[in-house]
Amino acid sequence: MQNQMESILNDMSAYLNITQMKQLQESLIKRLEYELPKEEKIGNDEYLLMFLSAKQVEGCSQRTLSYYESTIDKMLSIIKTPIRKITTEIIREYLKEYQKINNCSKVTIDNVRRNISSFFSWLEEENHILKNPVRRIRKIKTGLTVKEIISDEKN
Repeated sequence: MQNQMESILNDMSAYLNITQMKQLQESLIKRLEYELPKEEKIGNDEYLLMFLSAKQVEGCSQRTLSYYESTIDKMLSIIKTPIRKITTEIIREYLKEYQKINNCSKVTIDNVRRNISSFFSWLEEENHILKNPVRRIRKIKTGLTVKEIISDEKN
């Protein structure tokens, strides 16, 4: 039954956005009286721990892991929505409020976006979510800093 549901969802993913996909999944579960596997009842904090473990195995430094953890933990503490129900609009609103509250630069916001995107990409690759909601949030444009070139030549 689960394989059939996954097949239907995969077939429809090209035609539906993430909100519609989630609605379709909920409808299939309800109509087919299907109970989600225990894996689907994992909490947001557990997903974060699984992500950090995967990144550690991939060889990320402790500093990078700490940055991932603080960025994603902060997001999850503000967005109380379960991971599977987080939408692009929720993430955009979070980034907007984050920038406003912390009065930070576009570079910082783009770093936050990139960390969150990495987390959701991992969730998608591991089949914990259907689609990465951050995928549609583009890189934040930042100004280019032109550095003066120091030459060994003497005039």
